[in-house]
Amino acid sequence: MLDLDRLRRIHLRRVPRGQRVVAPLLGLDYRFPRRTTIVVEGLERIPQDRSVFLAMNHTDRYNYWPLQYFMHREGLRYTATWVKGKYYQKPLMAWFMDQTGNIPLPSRGYVLAAEFQRGSGRAPSSEEYRALRVLAEGRQPDALPPAVADWLDQQGGAAAWGEAQRALFAQMMAEVMRINRDAFDVGLHLLVFPEGTRRRRLGPGHTGLIQAAWHLGAAIVPIGCNGSDRVYPGDSPSAGGGRIVYRVGLPLEADGPELGGLRVTEPYTPFTLEASQRHGAAFQAGTDVVMRHIAPLLDPEYQPDPEADRAATEAGGAERFL
Repeated sequence: MLDLDRLRRIHLRRVPRGQRVVAPLLGLDYRFPRRTTIVVEGLERIPQDRSVFLAMNHTDRYNYWPLQYFMHREGLRYTATWVKGKYYQKPLMAWFMDQTGNIPLPSRGYVLAAEFQRGSGRAPSSEEYRALRVLAEGRQPDALPPAVADWLDQQGGAAAWGEAQRALFAQMMAEVMRINRDAFDVGLHLLVFPEGTRRRRLGPGHTGLIQAAWHLGAAIVPIGCNGSDRVYPGDSPSAGGGRIVYRVGLPLEADGPELGGLRVTEPYTPFTLEASQRHGAAFQAGTDVVMRHIAPLLDPEYQPDPEADRAATEAGGAERFL
């Protein structure tokens, strides 16, 4: 399980051991039995004299592996990838994530769902999760499901639990930012999927990337991934063969012409409720700029579908976190 102590134990290396071990295996997989061709257009746009954020669409479970393999093969900087906290629920998967140099990004939903699961022995239902989410955001739900009310009584009451959750999440996010700073210090690029989930067509972006990039004063390099979903059509990590094209856009500097006029310059703590409440509009505006720079790097079949985005709503349950 991903908790505060687990985050504190994460320390990144300039050359992740796991990536060095996995890279030759990927090289074989991309040659046999079906050949996979990896093309990176605009590779020179990824700075090699400094660490940056690489912002890429997320078409399938493994679409960052071919890019990481290509950069390893070319002797370029390695990457650390933001991944969901739920991948640290199982010890073996957590070990693999550590060895391959990933950075877990626990969402607020993950933290509260995991805390409830650890205390009650089960994941919260959709109704229970929604009530817990409201409390964690400092609001009062219309009603508390009986099981949640009983569990919260054991935690010292709803108000005390909500306050403790906000404090815990802030501590965990401080550790996440420490890991991100460490990644830059050791010379890693940070690979982020701004959409936060897999989808074939580019969707709206979450604001975590822009919060971290502005806080660190780091550039964001947009990358469009095309064709990986056909090479990796399912859950299997074995490549099915085909052609993957990554198109790299020009870096978006924190104070550059695209983002500089939107950047939040006053101090803030990324990922916190306070930062989102105070600067949410600016964070969203910056995120929209990043997504607009990813879209032209995509083939038509991967470009945004405004109608689908307009109809999309956030799922209500905790199953996507655990």
